[in-house]
Amino acid sequence: MAKVEIKAPIVAEISECIKDAQSMVVVDYRGLTVEQDTQLRKSLREAGVTYKVYKNTFITRAIKGTDFESLTEYLEGPTAIAVSKDDATAPARVLAKFAKTAEALEIKAGVVEGTLYDAKGMGTIASIPSREELLSRLLGSFKSPITNFARVINQVAEKGGASACEKAEAPAEEAPAEAVAETPAE
Repeated sequence: MAKVEIKAPIVAEISECIKDAQSMVVVDYRGLTVEQDTQLRKSLREAGVTYKVYKNTFITRAIKGTDFESLTEYLEGPTAIAVSKDDATAPARVLAKFAKTAEALEIKAGVVEGTLYDAKGMGTIASIPSREELLSRLLGSFKSPITNFARVINQVAEKGGASACEKAEAPAEEAPAEAVAETPAE
C-alpha cells in the first residue's frame, strides 16, 4: 500500500473535523503526564470540543484552502488541535484554564471565526464568557429592574400604602364648564 493511500484517510478525517468549525486552537502538549492529558481530554469533551494529536504534515494538508490555513506557520514540534463547531471560545477557555494548573501545556495560536490569534490573543479570547453565561447575564439585567419594582410595591403595601394610593387616585378638581365647552371637537 502506498504512503499516499495511508495518509489520505487521516487528512480526510482532519478535514471533516474542521469542516463548519467556528474555531481551532493549536497547542504544544509536551511534558503533560498521562493523568493530566486524560483530564484535559475529559474537560474538552465535556465542553463539546474535539481534541486530537496529528502529524503537522497531515494538518497542513487538511487546512490548506480553509479559514485555518493561517495556522500553518505555528505547526512545528508536537502539535494537538482543539476544534469546536458550536462555541467559538470554548477551546481557548478550556485550554487556558487547564494551562494554569499544567504549565507544560502551551497554546501556540488559534483561529476564531476566521481570525488568526497568537498565544496572547488566545488568552484574551479565553476570557470571553460562554454564550450561555452571557445570555444568563443579559436575562439577569432584564429581570433586575422588574424585581426591584415589585419589591418597592410590596413594601408600600406592607406599610399601609393603601391610603397613600387612594390619595394619589383621588379625582382632580373638575374643570369649569366654560373651559370644557370651549375645547374644539375633533
